[in-house]
Amino acid sequence: MNAWNGKPYHSFDHMLKERFSEKVYKVALNGGMTCPNRDGTLGNRGCIFCSAGGSGDFAGVRDLSVTQQIDEQAAKIRSKRNAAHFIAYFQAYTNTYAPVEYLRKIFTEAVSHPDIVALSIGTRPDCLGEDVLELLAELNEQKPVWVELGLQTMHDSTAAYIRRGYPLSVFEDAVRRLRARNLEVIVHTILGLPGETKEDILDTMSYLNTQDIQGIKLQLLHVLKGTDLAKDYEDGRFSVYTMEEYIDLVIACLEHLSPRIVVHRLTGDGPKELLLAPLWSSAKKTVLNTLHHECKVRGAYQGRLCTDSDVPQRA
Repeated sequence: MNAWNGKPYHSFDHMLKERFSEKVYKVALNGGMTCPNRDGTLGNRGCIFCSAGGSGDFAGVRDLSVTQQIDEQAAKIRSKRNAAHFIAYFQAYTNTYAPVEYLRKIFTEAVSHPDIVALSIGTRPDCLGEDVLELLAELNEQKPVWVELGLQTMHDSTAAYIRRGYPLSVFEDAVRRLRARNLEVIVHTILGLPGETKEDILDTMSYLNTQDIQGIKLQLLHVLKGTDLAKDYEDGRFSVYTMEEYIDLVIACLEHLSPRIVVHRLTGDGPKELLLAPLWSSAKKTVLNTLHHECKVRGAYQGRLCTDSDVPQRA
């Protein structure tokens, strides 16, 4: 734990300070893209939990240029914090789902900004053509490029329910091709998906230990107004975690997660005007403080229950 500045997990903040020698903040950008789950390629309704904003409800205004979005969001952060540098995070929808010429334009604009130290791109593993990978590898020579893949779960039945739209083999292939180009991989998971038990979720953690990934986001399931998930919730088809249940689950996930994997997120804070449940999740600071306290009381820390067989051996 001392290696993580006293935190019981390999935190994103710790990694950033090690790498950049300062506190670095993300600016969430909108590249104006859509998603194969929305444009008719795979479907028209998106993933079952996804709002109309395509998981980019906190992202910048798409009508502004990338530079304008960065400058606007950086100014907002600087009004509250002493911030010098930022990560350009393309968040809304699927951010490699466009012609490579367009991607080159917007990603190069972001990487070229003097206040940007890294580029993070949220996308799907089935939207990574060879031309896109070559572009990302090229940009990675200028500044670090991280690719965030929305896996959510390893389980086929849950993936079908949430309309993920691709099999696990596609995810594994994407990870291999990204790592072959030295691109860092961050995986999004959702805790609390309908029908999944604690054991199912821990299976996903153990599975990810065997993959060559560098980061993970543990996202609490949010029920947002206007989604198909909201209808199932209102129909009583599933319930959401209490804060106590969620903290217990997150601690279990951390203990089973390899300590080499950087934890980019431990909960989430959906937009208050859209959040239907769980309402306690809006108190993010309370959730994290309670989590840290419980870890201390229990003597819990990341990797405590991770066996050697869970961790891939690399040459």
